[in-house]
Order: sequence, then C-alpha cells, then structure tokens
Amino acid sequence: MRHPHTRTTRRRVVGALTAGLLCAAGLATPALAAPAQDRAAAPGLADGLALTPPMGFNNWNSTQCRADFNENMVKGIADLFVAKGLKDAGYRYVNLDDCWALPQRDAAGKLVPDPARFPNGIKAVADYVHSKGLKLGIYTSAGTKTCNNAGFPGALGHEYSDARQFADWGVDYLKYDNCNNQGVDARQRYTTMRDALKATGRPIVYSICEWGQNKPWEWASGVGHLWRTTGDISDSWGSMLSILKQNLPLAPYAGPGHWNDPDMLEVGNGGMTDTEYRSHFSLWSVMAAPLLIGTDLRKASPATFGILDNKDVIAVDQDPLGKQGTVVSSAGGRWVIAKEMKDGSRAVALFNESGTAQRIATTAAAVGLPGAAAYTLRDLWQHSDYNTAGTIAATVPAHGTVLLRVSADPHWAARPPAVELGLDGSPWLEAATPSTLTSTVTDLGRTSARHVSMSLTGPDGWTVRPASPATATALATGRTLRTAWRVTVPPGTRTGPYGLTLRASYRSPAGENVTSTLPLTASVVVRPPAGTSYLSDLAWLSATSGWGPVERDTSNGESAAGDGHPITIGGAVYAKGLGAHAPSDVSFYTGKACTKVTADVGVDDEKGTKGTVAFEIWADGRKVASTGVLTNALPAQPLTADITGAQTIDLVVTDAGDGNDSDHADWANASLSC
Repeated sequence: MRHPHTRTTRRRVVGALTAGLLCAAGLATPALAAPAQDRAAAPGLADGLALTPPMGFNNWNSTQCRADFNENMVKGIADLFVAKGLKDAGYRYVNLDDCWALPQRDAAGKLVPDPARFPNGIKAVADYVHSKGLKLGIYTSAGTKTCNNAGFPGALGHEYSDARQFADWGVDYLKYDNCNNQGVDARQRYTTMRDALKATGRPIVYSICEWGQNKPWEWASGVGHLWRTTGDISDSWGSMLSILKQNLPLAPYAGPGHWNDPDMLEVGNGGMTDTEYRSHFSLWSVMAAPLLIGTDLRKASPATFGILDNKDVIAVDQDPLGKQGTVVSSAGGRWVIAKEMKDGSRAVALFNESGTAQRIATTAAAVGLPGAAAYTLRDLWQHSDYNTAGTIAATVPAHGTVLLRVSADPHWAARPPAVELGLDGSPWLEAATPSTLTSTVTDLGRTSARHVSMSLTGPDGWTVRPASPATATALATGRTLRTAWRVTVPPGTRTGPYGLTLRASYRSPAGENVTSTLPLTASVVVRPPAGTSYLSDLAWLSATSGWGPVERDTSNGESAAGDGHPITIGGAVYAKGLGAHAPSDVSFYTGKACTKVTADVGVDDEKGTKGTVAFEIWADGRKVASTGVLTNALPAQPLTADITGAQTIDLVVTDAGDGNDSDHADWANASLSC
C-alpha cells in the first residue's frame, strides 16, 4: 500500500494499540493476544510456499511512482542481490509495486506494462531476474483500480485473466492491495484471487494487503501466505513503533506458510538513525515478519548493507519452526521479546523504546529456557559468544535493541563470562560545569572475569578522569565494579548529542582477552532563559512524529521539513507553536529551573473534519497533564502543567487509539516559564 497522499481517498490507518511515544515511562503495556494454545492459527495453504517469511525487495518505499522506477532499476537490484551477497543471505524476491502498468487495459481486457518504464515487458524482466536465481513479484489491487491517483487497473472482476497473465510472465509473488474495492466483502475478493492463482498451476506467493481492516489473521491463513496487519509504514520512528505494537499481539496466528506482515522495511531510507534501523530490523526478525528491503540498494551505504546482511539476525527471522516472538515484559518502555527457535534456543530482543539509555533485564527461565547450570549467550550484532549464569541484561541505548540468542548449551564453559556495562548519572551535561558519572561492570557469567579494567572516553577536548578505582583483580558471578568519573565539557561547546564510550577489558578463566564496549550518548544542554519563552524558539533534546518532522511555528505537512502551513485551530491562527503528527514526542531540557508549561492544543484545520488526538505533558517520566480525545470539531483547548523541579519535559501526542489518519496536532503558543 502506498503513502496515503497518493490516493484520492485516504484510508484509515488501523491500530487500537497505537498509544503514542514513550517519554521514559509513558505507555501502558498493550493488551496481548491470548496464548497460542487458546487460539491457534488455522493451517496454511499447504502448498509448500513461504515456509519461512519471504525475503526480498519492493521499490515503493524508495521510489513510489517516480520515473526512476523502471526496468533498469529492477535489473540493477537483482544484480546487487548477487554482487552484495544478499542472495546468499536469503533474499529472493525482487518485487514491483504500483505504477508498472498503463492506466487502461487493451481491447482484449489485458493489462499492459508501461512501455516507458518497461520497454521489453514484464516477462523479459522476469527472465532476467530468474537468470540470477531470483524471483519476481508484482502488484495489483483487489479493487477496480489500484491505490495511485493515476487510476491504474485493479483486478476486481478480472482475477482469472490477470492471474493468467502474471503466470505467463513468470511472476512468483503477488502483492494484492485493497483500494477501490467497491465495498465487496474482503474474504470474497481475496479468496477469488487465491483460486485464480491456483488455477494457473504456477506457484505464486500470495501477499494479502488489506491493511488489517477485516482482521485477516483470523481468516486468511487458508487464503494467502501473508497478510498485512496494519496501515502503511513510513520512514519514521513513530510509524515503526506504532506498527510494532499493533503486530506484536498477533503472534498466535503466524507460522510456516502463513505470516503476519507489518509492512516493508525502511532501513536505509534516511528518516531514522542507524540505531533505530537496527531496532527495526531486529524487531521485524524476532516477529518472524517478511523482510522486504524498501531502500534503493544502488544508493545504499555500507552501514545499510551491514544491517540488511546480518546473517545472525536473518537466521532468527528464517528459523524453520516459524514462531513469532512474544512479549515477556514491557514496563517503562523496556521491552523483552522472546522467540522460540527450532533448536530449543531463544532469540531475545532487549528493546528500549525510550529516549534515554535504560537497563533491560530478564532471565533464561522467563524467556522459556529449561533450568541449567549456565547458558551460552550470543550477541547477534556483535557476533560474540559468552556464558551467563541465567541473567540476560544490558544497558540499551535510546531507541536501540540488543538482540541475543540464548541456549542451554553444555559447552558454556568454553565461552568467556558475559559482563553487563552501565553508566549512572544524568545524560544531560552543561558546558563548563563538572558532572559525576558512575560506571558499572557486572559479571553475569558462571565463571569469573579476571584482571578487569574500565575506561570512559568522550569527545576531543572533554576532561574525563576516574575519581575512584577503575580496576579489579576479579569479579565473581553477580559482583560489580563501580567507578566514579568526573566529566567536564569545555566552555562554549555547542548544544547537542555527543558520544561517550564505556569499555571493559578482562580475561576469561581460560586466559582469553575480552573487551566489552557500550556506546552511549550525552547531550550538552543549556538551561532555558529566565522568564517565559516560546518552546518553538528553544532547542529540543529530541523530536519524533508519526508523519514528517515536527515543525516550528507551522503545522505538520507530513513530508519534508518546512512543508506546513500557519497553525490554525477552530479558525484561529497562531503565529507561534509546534506542529506535529501523532504519534509524536518532543523533549526539552528544563534543568530543574522551570515551573510551568502552557499551550492551546488541538487538531489543525487543514485536514477538514479528520483527525482525533490526545495531548499529554510529561515531566521526568511522569504524566503531569493531559487532555481527553480532541477532534477537528473542537476549538483549541488550554493545557497547563506544573513541572517544578523537572530536569526534562516531553510534549506527547497520541492517536487517541483509533489509528493516525490525518492526526495533525498543534501545540499553539506553547510556552515555558522559568
């Protein structure tokens, strides 16, 4: 499915679990699905297809309908699959999305490939892709037209003819969308295409893309091989997080040949950081989701290829047992998600939803492993093996994920002990003002870490000195070395995030030298000026938005920075404020020096009657003010919060539990009193 603004009628984005972004401890744990034994998925199509989640590429997220989507691009992607090792990593499908056809069928009612984009036709492209040992996918809609405003022909009423064309061209995968469906029952439309594909005699993976509107997880396992569970993903942290939360409770419905599909990957498209993209890839893998690359690989960075080609992580996604990971815990945005693997091990994602580093911990027993003297733990991003006495824990950077594979391995003693690194103290540092940070290193292993040495380093020019011992002769299981560090940021340092690196060096009982590293982020901040200031005039610590960036003094235009309009609520125009799109979170440093936040809040007039949101103000991870559900029919509502003594505040907008269609949320005249 495409970005909503490429269609005449914008659909509703599904998702009652979309509760906005966490500001340290802000979201309630979502309701989880019933246990698998209570609500097991129906058998799949039993045709031997998609026994593991499909892996491949789809052009939509990077090109949409622009002219660079063409035959040369598709062939170039196939070439890169081979040249960059992606084929060897398991990626197989090179899939065309919308805009590959002409808007009109021919006189015989057949689909016609766009001769400008595909001058040699689709079969020639399929033949080329097949010559590389890969497979070709194609797109159409279970309606009279596809989702693009140009009005490309859909397959409703043409299912058998179109399926026959796809098979004759050598198509191996069909993505079947949901636009312009004329109100025909979803099960009927999607079942008809299933039967049409089967009648061709060609094995074609069938991807049902009806956005979760009719709960396809409850009925589609005998119809298609995968089904979209949510609305479209966008290249933003808020969108990825929202979709994650909608898809996680559906684990009982997934399995070999029938998969929950939380939409394509955004890795590499530029709207998130590499840390966030690693989380995206890790979480899709632990959810046994299809891994369909959504970036133009011809322009991808080495970091992007490094994420997409991580075979340890891919092995979690492609595990033949076919279990989707389930939530073990999620308090305070500290998520533990565990996936049972065929060999008896567990893949464990320690995911930090919040905007600051957090310790996330669980145990081997909690993730379903049997009792054992010790366990082998493999870090799938560091590609390193350790032993643990049973604790599984890490300090996880903001928006980061530590992905581990843990097993009751009788050979655990051959591995060095796992250690857990941490750093206590405020991550917000004021220039020229000395601060104290305290590092910790804890032995989690069954064996002792010996000759332990700690170091903390910051950017050039920063002064970082130990104020207590930074070495220990040995650390037994569960013991911790704590070291105080005096950190001074040079005067005049610009505000913003800076990297710190905490490093522990130690020796295993077998004499192996081991180094464990924890990259962290500290922000150089300045206290807000005394008096009253507009928040749109101050630097924020971080800002996330469901569509497009948060805007200063304009509404949110959903796409590029600066595409908004004057903030307008209930006909009143405001010169100052913040424009966001739910779910969103804007964080500011207040340094315990401020007392009050005020704003007039509401849904911007630019979306007509659409949009339902709720506003919240958080202080140091505690909700201190909120509205009820607001709609476009309401005038601006005053919102005031007492933030006395808070070091940080967060302005949060949720989608009010009904999906984030047109949720343009304005913090008009948002002001801070200090």
